[in-house]
Amino acid sequence: MVATPIGNLGDLSARARDTLGSCGLIAAEDTRRTGMLLHAFGLSKPMLSLHEHNEDHQLAELIERLRSGLSVALVSDAGTPGISDPGYGLVRGCAAAGIEVVAIPGPCALIAALSVAGLPTDRFCFEGFLPTRPTARRARLESLAAEARTLVFYEAPHRVQEALADCAQSLGGDRQAAVAREITKVHETVYRATLAELAARAAAERDFERGEIVLVIAGAAVAVAESGPDGHGGALDRALEPLLEELPLKQAAHLAARIAKVRDNEAYKRALELKQAYGAR
Repeated sequence: MVATPIGNLGDLSARARDTLGSCGLIAAEDTRRTGMLLHAFGLSKPMLSLHEHNEDHQLAELIERLRSGLSVALVSDAGTPGISDPGYGLVRGCAAAGIEVVAIPGPCALIAALSVAGLPTDRFCFEGFLPTRPTARRARLESLAAEARTLVFYEAPHRVQEALADCAQSLGGDRQAAVAREITKVHETVYRATLAELAARAAAERDFERGEIVLVIAGAAVAVAESGPDGHGGALDRALEPLLEELPLKQAAHLAARIAKVRDNEAYKRALELKQAYGAR
């Protein structure tokens, strides 16, 4: 498993270069792109295409070649293979066949972005690409709204504006975040601000939507209120119970969120649960 540059060719390690030069075959996500990388380093090797649409089909052939004693280097278009790219199926197949798999570590966009984001890195959650459809994307973000770990996403440049807007709406506009664009390349830029500010900047600046993009978003703040026996914030429940008796559900949830210092969507969800519980009594 050979990591290759995500932009700057100087990031190819000496070990990775030696491995690519000495292996018998290179399994590449895009043979044309890998061919250009090899040419830049004066290398030439037989290649076989391995991508998400043919990985299952190519697996048997690759396992057979490996069993015959051939050494195979797996590379993706850029970065570390298997990280939001094809590869885990081959690794699993090799492990089942008793074939040794070795990591040749190196560049990885999500790790590079985390290192410069200025957000906590002791615990993080990598979610790959968000869904392309707005409804599915918002649903995914809503499911992550209470995640306390730093969140990391890959995003296509033409979707980053709407993705940031959805992040601000679903996770909270005041959530701290960073957008790392074109990491290790000539126009590398890191934008650090709140989600609301980043969404506004993406809408106003044309350059924001150019190049490869990684979104790094702070995790949900630990609730200030103590947790009740049911796992919900005690302060939130104490605020909601009298408000639900006097106000419409949405208004009660909004006011309770301000009192308990939680997100509106969290307060609304809990308000629904309490309303249903009261109705069942």
